[in-house]
Amino acid sequence: MEYNKVIAVTGLPGLYELLSSKSDGAIVRALDDKTTRFVSSRVHNFSHLESIEVYTVRDNVNLVDILKAMETSTEKLPDEKDNAALKAYFGKVFPDLDFDRVYSSDLKKMVKWFSVLKANNIEIKLSEAAPEEEASVEVEEVVAAEKPAPKKKAEKAEKAEAKVKSEEPVGAKDSPAEEKPKAKKAAATAEAPKAAAAAPKKKAEKAEKAPDAKDSSAEKPKKAAKKKS
Repeated sequence: MEYNKVIAVTGLPGLYELLSSKSDGAIVRALDDKTTRFVSSRVHNFSHLESIEVYTVRDNVNLVDILKAMETSTEKLPDEKDNAALKAYFGKVFPDLDFDRVYSSDLKKMVKWFSVLKANNIEIKLSEAAPEEEASVEVEEVVAAEKPAPKKKAEKAEKAEAKVKSEEPVGAKDSPAEEKPKAKKAAATAEAPKAAAAAPKKKAEKAEKAPDAKDSSAEKPKKAAKKKS
């Protein structure tokens, strides 16, 4: 059995192996007598040993650090009922414990739990994530960060920008297309007086030509008279 499956249940002595969990509780097996039972979550709380932390005079430490220090120590385990002996033992094994916040009942639990773990030959260590999974996640994150934006999105952005420019208010700038009709109108109004001035000249020329035609018709009878004589 692995250390990460070991739990403590409030209101119940000893340690338990978590077999399965349900919405209203869990099925556990006692490490002491190997009995299996259902424990309701409405009455009891469950704590994985690897999630438990202990107060020290510095930063909090995981329970594993205390248990490992007990494992490597040559000190004899104290009597659980002797509070002074418990404090003296942990003062030698792990002197950084904050004894103002870690009570005698807590010291007693750690001694009991350590004895149960050793009796069941459970290796005291935290579970670790698989290195391959961590590496794959890092690679995926890097690829996602370096992946260029699709060309279609870039083209759409350019078209949208061009559309915004083409929709600029007409009053902001006079377009060349509007200037040409204005120039044509100005030219037409300038040429109108010239045409009006030229019209009388043409009429005068027609009037001058008309008398000449009458004179030529008057000369014809004179020539005819000369032939008769």
